[in-house]
Amino acid sequence: MLQKINETADFLMQQFGREAKIAIVLGTGLNDLGADIEIEKAIDYKDIVNFPVSTVKGHEGKLLYGTLSGVKVIAMQGRFHYYEGYNMKEITFPVRVFKAMGIETLILSNASGGMNPLYKVGEMVIITDHINLFPENPLRGKNYDELGDRFPDMSEAYTRVLIEKAENIAKHYQIPYQKGVYVGTAGPTFETPSEYKMFRLLGGDCVGMSTVPEAIVARHAGMQCIAFSVITDLGIIGVVEKVSHEEVLNAAKIAEPKIRQVVKELVKEI
Repeated sequence: MLQKINETADFLMQQFGREAKIAIVLGTGLNDLGADIEIEKAIDYKDIVNFPVSTVKGHEGKLLYGTLSGVKVIAMQGRFHYYEGYNMKEITFPVRVFKAMGIETLILSNASGGMNPLYKVGEMVIITDHINLFPENPLRGKNYDELGDRFPDMSEAYTRVLIEKAENIAKHYQIPYQKGVYVGTAGPTFETPSEYKMFRLLGGDCVGMSTVPEAIVARHAGMQCIAFSVITDLGIIGVVEKVSHEEVLNAAKIAEPKIRQVVKELVKEI
């Protein structure tokens, strides 16, 4: 694995250099942020050595390098999911590569179903913690000390100082937001009413099929991490709505400008 990480990092540094210190995963809910980046170079995932390829509609499958709010960034237009058939090491491989390239901060985004009765469709949630219900941990298997400690601390999975900065930005621009705990599941099925109820009883505020693996690996690698979610459907006890992937994409599109504004300002302050 170390050899593959270094091969890919070397390949990308030849393309991008080492100036960028921030990487952004443009998941569902933030894909159009790519339009705000002054792109200097874009590479299809299929053309990156050792990289997986995204197979989900709405995930374009390009790695972007350029300037956002005057700051050099690397951005993934589309991520990899467990339900696509990838294993956890493949899903989190880009995060390992970013660390090897000198990236210090990872910004994640996703779409999720809201379980907190205070949440509304189209709201932005700043994730403060997560509950990992994936069937596998991305750190399972041999630990490489070069990548991080065998037993990493997860008491601050999402960097508090970045959460505070994001809150202050949202307040300054009068952008409504929520904070909450994200439940990560394998997918690809949306949740049953009983599952929504169980996740809520466990302490979850929203639920989705990504983010948790990347956050775990980022913290294992000593990177700062912050994650944003767009509420695209509701699974509130007694008010479970039918949902489709098309509806999720449409709801994310409406809500996306809120997260874009916060991320653009946050990048300036990191």
